Amino acid sequence: MNGGILEISLPGLAYAFLPAMIVLLIMWRWQAGTGTAVYAMLRMLVQLFVIGYVLIYIFDSDSYWVIAGVLTIMIVVASWIAVRPLGTMRRRSWPNALIAVGITSVLILALITQVVIGVEPWFSPRYVVPLGGMVVTGAMNAVSLAAERFQSETARDEPVPEALRSAFKTALIPITNMLFAVGIVSLPGMMTGQILSGVSPLIAAKYQIIVMAMFFGTGGIAAAIYLELESHRPGGA
Repeated sequence: MNGGILEISLPGLAYAFLPAMIVLLIMWRWQAGTGTAVYAMLRMLVQLFVIGYVLIYIFDSDSYWVIAGVLTIMIVVASWIAVRPLGTMRRRSWPNALIAVGITSVLILALITQVVIGVEPWFSPRYVVPLGGMVVTGAMNAVSLAAERFQSETARDEPVPEALRSAFKTALIPITNMLFAVGIVSLPGMMTGQILSGVSPLIAAKYQIIVMAMFFGTGGIAAAIYLELESHRPGGA
């Protein structure tokens, strides 16, 4: 199997945005928040180009302090993004999101890198940073869905146990759909990337199994921690 990856030209990269431009046009016609979407796309471009250069330094680093710093930034930023749907209640709920995302991400990342894979050294950036990003993202998305649903349910004066149950189920919908679809409807990003880089599809499948189990565990645990903290916060429910 050829281990090389085809280079993407700048014109080719521009063509990839054609479907996105169609969506932006629809959003503009329907007055569905075009400004936010444009800002998100521009921010994504800047962030990915910048991180592409930064990762060159990070991957060459032999300091665990650098890797710990990167993971800390990921967790802090992700927990803040997670409570974005709460609007004016964002600052009040952010500490709980930070605890939920932080505890879950650190423990599950340690399990995956040290027990499941056996990464040496334990802070190897080529494993810890990408897998850490996946773990933190899974926790962020689950907490965000749980936070929005819990707020909506309690605003309608639903009993706290029912609101908690509904929010938890909502938080797990995306990852549950992914579990049903993976391998049949889609080849997820990590598996696709490994196959493109020349890794055996069977090895890629094993890594993807780890990632999917990691997503489900991370999302469920992070959402549960956040909801428990929110439901017991004074004046929170």
